[in-house]
Amino acid sequence: MVISDRLRAIREQKDLSQGDIEKRTGLLRCYVSRVENGHTVPSIETLEKMARALEVPMYQLFYDGETPPEIPSLPRGLSSESVEWGSDGESADFLKRLRQLLGRLSNEDRKLILHMTSQLARRKSKT
Repeated sequence: MVISDRLRAIREQKDLSQGDIEKRTGLLRCYVSRVENGHTVPSIETLEKMARALEVPMYQLFYDGETPPEIPSLPRGLSSESVEWGSDGESADFLKRLRQLLGRLSNEDRKLILHMTSQLARRKSKT
């Protein structure tokens, strides 16, 4: 499913204009048009704004069905009630600092780090 087509279909189904979306989200109508025509890929924050403006849950932008898809079971040792790593305390501080540092890197350096970590993960999974 192409997100641009889905956004347009939901908007038209609710009988809203691009101008209505502009008023509800604060996004420019020309930007809404560019997203719906596939010329611009919206960020997650923009998709959240559009979902609120369309008065639909976020999953409906990605899933064409009445009920949300079933969530696969979590890997062993994890539960939906457990606190996620990086959500509080020392791990959150570490994650925040890591994001700041990664944000300063060039694209080439990011690709190099991603390649190195994937190689290390592959090596670890073989043992």
